[in-house]
Amino acid sequence: MNETLKSVTDRIRERSRATRERYLAGVDKMAARKRGFERFGCANVAHAVAAMPANDKLRIVAERAPNLAVVTAYNDMLSAHQPYEGYPERIRAVAHALGATVQVAGGVPAMCDGVTQGLPGMELSLFSRDAIAMGTAVALSHDVFDGALLLGICDKIVPGLLIGALHFGHLPCVFVPAGPMGSGLANKDKAKVREQYAQGLVGRDELLKAEQAAYHGAGTCTFYGTANSNQMLLEAMGLHVPGAAFVHPHDALRDKLTDEAVRTALSITPQSGNFTPIGRLVDERTIVNAMAALLATGGSTNHLIHWVAVARSAGILIDWSDFSELSGVVPLLSRVYPNGSADVNQFQAAGGPGFVIRELLDAGLMHEDVLSVAGSSLRPFTRVPAMDGDKLGWRDLPADSGDSSVVRTAAQPFSATGGLKLVQGNLGRAVIKVSAVPEDRHTIEAPCRIFDSQEAMQAAFKAGELERDVIVVVRFQGPHANGMPELHKLTPPLAVLQNKGFRVALVTDGRMSGASGTVPAAIHLSPEAINGGPIGKLRDGDLVRLCSVSGQLQALVPAAEWASRELAQIKPEALDDNGHGIGRELFAGMRRNAKSAEEGAITWM
Repeated sequence: MNETLKSVTDRIRERSRATRERYLAGVDKMAARKRGFERFGCANVAHAVAAMPANDKLRIVAERAPNLAVVTAYNDMLSAHQPYEGYPERIRAVAHALGATVQVAGGVPAMCDGVTQGLPGMELSLFSRDAIAMGTAVALSHDVFDGALLLGICDKIVPGLLIGALHFGHLPCVFVPAGPMGSGLANKDKAKVREQYAQGLVGRDELLKAEQAAYHGAGTCTFYGTANSNQMLLEAMGLHVPGAAFVHPHDALRDKLTDEAVRTALSITPQSGNFTPIGRLVDERTIVNAMAALLATGGSTNHLIHWVAVARSAGILIDWSDFSELSGVVPLLSRVYPNGSADVNQFQAAGGPGFVIRELLDAGLMHEDVLSVAGSSLRPFTRVPAMDGDKLGWRDLPADSGDSSVVRTAAQPFSATGGLKLVQGNLGRAVIKVSAVPEDRHTIEAPCRIFDSQEAMQAAFKAGELERDVIVVVRFQGPHANGMPELHKLTPPLAVLQNKGFRVALVTDGRMSGASGTVPAAIHLSPEAINGGPIGKLRDGDLVRLCSVSGQLQALVPAAEWASRELAQIKPEALDDNGHGIGRELFAGMRRNAKSAEEGAITWM
């Protein structure tokens, strides 16, 4: 095993000893109880099974058959979640054939960042994760289940479901994906039209045509953003049926994988003799495996927030220094847009998650001897599912990549190190995704221009005020200020400036989801401006240095002057605007209670 991987894991284990022991004690206490139907009073039982067919009631109460919960994020607003509409019926039929029962325990909200991008609704997005976690807890709180199937894919939904499930750590849980949509307009062509629109070279009709050609059917968006990073991390944690992540929703193989998810869940219930509760499955090694998978694939920077929160839900404490240290030894093995031109369908065809996991395991950069829903090893997740006649089977992947421009071996990586870096200095701590940034842009030193919103930055760009070397600073975008929306509207103008030859970068206490692409962007800056973060001391024209090589994020201002400066304050009208309309009033408590981005922006501790 790689020494750095081992030392980071050991450090996390030691740091988490007290919280992890307390968590596991709670898991064991809950698991030791009698089944819900045996503990409950007769009225409780009657309510729980009232709507079930008579033969199901018999199975549950008299025969003590396993009863699985389904927690679903189905809605037909999200293309990724639309295929889930018929899943409960299919799951129920498979469970019945296996002598078990199923109840849809509840639904959780699922919003689309693509729809709300740049709009007020995006200010609910990050906190929707914790709302989903609470919804999962409400669904499972009826406490009559022997295991759970979790139906969710996209940005905040998977972390929310996982956080909620880990608070019911005594239950075996299997995640059930639905797969990506078919390939549409090439990502580089979509990005080009967006940049042309930002420059006024094409109109809205042309932009809409391109966007609809890119996002055109059922399934997950095909770029490697947070949603598809979720799926990669679930494979690396052993929480899927092996290889289930990136099979198309309408492929016959997808139905077989969904059926297998039911069999898998039943194979790890208390009645199975192979009891594998999620609270035991997810340990510090599993979390490190997820971190390694994220780094090896250049995945979404959102997970430097989400997986901190996921880990804390299991009593495990991680921080950005852990990610950064692992990034120094985990090679970049894949290039998928925005870190390359391929989409996730091409990634899957070239070898996909199974290829990456195999290469990391063989290089000693993942823990193999971990629990998973498929057994006591991660090795099954190096194989890919395939149909053998009308039956589901798995096959080994070839030694070589199916497309070396998309996936590579650990011996010949795209880069010797991962795609995420920690930067820090007198401005605080931030993260930067460099897997797509040209090497000559890894260090940017330029005067800054400060904005308090992405709309103000866009206006300055359109007015021609940024036609120079510049570090754009967008502040008051953290969890406390406005819910930390993603700032994707900044990407096209920054890319335009960089393409003109200017040396540009972004520094913000907001989120970018890694979609900054080729533009260097120090994001998630903590502490945030509204909480007294030193980003509030910056003034227009200050020289700022952002260096992902040395890990430096520094305002090059004399120390005495820097110490004497007052912090900028958010305008009262901006704070008022961020707190009202589109349901934002309901999230005021979350904004007040949210911890920093590096602490997972969690609202429940």
